[in-house]
Amino acid sequence: MFDFDTNVHATRRQLLAGSAAVAAAMALPRDVFAASFHRFEHGAFDVTVVSDGFIILPPEVLLPDAGPEERADFLKRLGAGEKGAAVQANIPLIRHGEDLILIDNGSGTNFQPTAGKLVGNLGTLGISPEQITKVVFTHVHPDHSGATTTIDGKLLYPNARYYVGQAEWDFWTDKEFEARRPAGLHGFAKGAQRDLFAVDDRIIRVREGDEIVPGMSVVETPGHTPGHISLELEGRDNLLITGDACTSDTIFFARPDWHFGFDTDTEAALASRQKLLDRAASEKLKLLGYHWTYPGVGYAERRGDAYKFVSA
Repeated sequence: MFDFDTNVHATRRQLLAGSAAVAAAMALPRDVFAASFHRFEHGAFDVTVVSDGFIILPPEVLLPDAGPEERADFLKRLGAGEKGAAVQANIPLIRHGEDLILIDNGSGTNFQPTAGKLVGNLGTLGISPEQITKVVFTHVHPDHSGATTTIDGKLLYPNARYYVGQAEWDFWTDKEFEARRPAGLHGFAKGAQRDLFAVDDRIIRVREGDEIVPGMSVVETPGHTPGHISLELEGRDNLLITGDACTSDTIFFARPDWHFGFDTDTEAALASRQKLLDRAASEKLKLLGYHWTYPGVGYAERRGDAYKFVSA
C-alpha cells in the first residue's frame, strides 16, 4: 500500500522489515484506572489516551534532514535499531455528555502488525465499538483511519458519525487523482478512498473553526496531508490534539526546522508545525500527540529557536 512520491523516503518493504525488527510489547491495562491508561479531565471533557500499539518508522522517514552524527544521536534517543524506531499510536477516547468520541481509529488490519490494538484496549475499558458515537479523522493515512472497516468490509464502529476536513476529502476522493498525482500516491489514495467511501452516508466534512461538539473545534494544520486537522478543546490551558501535525516529540521540538519524510507537502507541513509549536509555547496550550512517547500529553517550552517537551 505504501508507495509514496519523491517527498517520501521509505518503501513498504522497509516498513514491514522494521516491524519484525522490534520485539516490544505494550501491557494491557486492567481497568480504566490502571497505570497503563492515562486519563484526565479537561473542562467538559473526560479524556483517556488509549493505545493502538506502535509502528516502525525507518531513519530516512524520521530524520531526512539530519547529518550522520545528528541522525545517530536522535536514533539513540528514540531507542531505535538499524531498521528504525518504534513510535506509539496514542488515540484519545473522549467522553462529552452522551458522546463517546475517538480522534482517529488506528490501523486495524491495514498497516503494520504491531498496531491495530485499539479495539482490544477499549474492551479492557469495558467499551465496545458499538458505543462509539463519533470518530474524527485528523487525516486518512492508514495508521489513523485503517480501522474504519473490518476485514470483511463491515463498519467497525457502526453507530458512529464520522468527521473529516473538507480539503482532506477533496484531495483523496478526486476522480482524476491518478491523472493528477504522482504514481507513488495512487495505492495510498485507494486506502483513503476505501475508508472514506465506507462512511460516505454518515460523514461530515469540516473546516477551520467548526465544532464537533460544544467546546471542541477544528484547527486546520495542513501539510502532512492537504486537509490535515487538529482539534482544540476548551478548558484550562486549552488542549490541542495534534494528530501528525508534529509527528515526534523527541525530534521536532528540538529541531522544528527539520522535515518529516511522510509529509505530502513538506513546506506546508513545516510551516504548520512551526506555527503550532510557537502558539503552544506562547499560549501555554496543553498538547496531545499521536506518535509521541505514551501518553503524549504535555507542553512546549521555548528554548531559543527550539522547544522542550514537558510531560504533563
